[in-house]
Amino acid sequence: MSRPPASKSGSTGQMIETAIEKALDPLASALKRATQPSSAKAAPGKPGLMVSPLAVPFPAIPPIGGVEIATARAGFYKHERDDLAVFHFPEGASCAGVFTRHKVGSAPVDWCKRHLDADKGGEDVKVLVVNAGCANAFTGKAGADAARRTASEAAKRFGCRQRDVMLASTGVIGVVLDDAKISARLPEIEAGLKADAWAKAGVGIMTTDTFPKGSYAECEIEGVKVRIAGIAKGSGMIAPDMATMLAFIVTDADIAPPVLKALLNLHVRTTFNSVTVDGDTSTNDTALLFATGASGAPRIGRVGDRRLKEFSAALDRVMLDLAHQLVKDGEGATKFVRVTVDGAASPASARKLAKSIADSPLVKTAIAGEDANWGRIVMAVGKTEEAVDRDRLAIWFGPHTAAIDGAPAPDYDEAKMSAYMKNSEIDITVHVASGRASATVWTCDLTKRYIEINGDYRS
Repeated sequence: MSRPPASKSGSTGQMIETAIEKALDPLASALKRATQPSSAKAAPGKPGLMVSPLAVPFPAIPPIGGVEIATARAGFYKHERDDLAVFHFPEGASCAGVFTRHKVGSAPVDWCKRHLDADKGGEDVKVLVVNAGCANAFTGKAGADAARRTASEAAKRFGCRQRDVMLASTGVIGVVLDDAKISARLPEIEAGLKADAWAKAGVGIMTTDTFPKGSYAECEIEGVKVRIAGIAKGSGMIAPDMATMLAFIVTDADIAPPVLKALLNLHVRTTFNSVTVDGDTSTNDTALLFATGASGAPRIGRVGDRRLKEFSAALDRVMLDLAHQLVKDGEGATKFVRVTVDGAASPASARKLAKSIADSPLVKTAIAGEDANWGRIVMAVGKTEEAVDRDRLAIWFGPHTAAIDGAPAPDYDEAKMSAYMKNSEIDITVHVASGRASATVWTCDLTKRYIEINGDYRS
């Protein structure tokens, strides 16, 4: 709805008074902000960030048999905070990974992919080294050498081969990793290893995240209880295929690397690859799944083993929980949005349509303004060139029908729709009437705060 034009009438004195008030308004607003206490809590990561209104409390995660964790301040950030996390695994631990499809992958991504794809890759992994504050991406040979030296120093410290060390980095792109900062902290790390440091690790890997992200689940394999725990980081540059997203999941089950890989590939599409904050994919996306074998459950060495059914469901819950938390910590986010497209010609088509809606700046800004502007959803659907029956298209915001049979709903109620849009969680459903396939993508709104955070990202 357009606003009426402002009146041009009024005395010269009134016009001068208005001009003065307008000039002083920024100062008055600043003074008001400075004198009023803020209800938002400062984030533990980058200074100046407030915890997201959608923040999720870090869960209670018990020790996962076989893994120990420690964090330290390596100094990749100017301010006081831990920015280095190391995981230590027992003999015989397995690992598998899924990584960014970005054409300019980082040195740590290259390192992990090379060793996990090698003969017997993922067997006997002993160490994971993660740093925040420097992505070590687009850094050429110098960056690759820094990654290799990091793995070499960690291997010496923990008595393993370089190939048994996994690496992950996040932060500013185009800066070579100062690996000496990591090496200098390894003695402190080794001395500080603990079985219950999951929360500290969650904080240590944050960049513009405003809260640490963790998840935990239990299940059984042949009557033996096994545990699954994970942490993740990511707030912006989130549109995985795989995003500046890092996720590290550990289980005490005994599962061979090829089976871990199959499980990751099975669940990543509907979890980490079904969330978006801003439509941008990072150079550093990494999801690693480790199995320590400490639970005593029987070893699973075959993909498709029926004994994995309950484990697979529990892993999916952990991955989806972490993926949702990434969206809830989207830079500047105030709304958590689920976009579902059904009636599509194929699953790929449904996914493309849902992502088009979820990535649209016009849709996301309308949600930020609590405006059920379904016309923008029609735009996002139509621009994909996917099969859509225009005359049967239907759109819902939660339980409220906005459009039906290709036209505004006869019972459209603006008051009810506006009230619904004030919720912190919004459901958008679109029926495109071209088939039977469906897909769901999770996203957030787009606010001025996103610009503020990314405008001074390197400061």
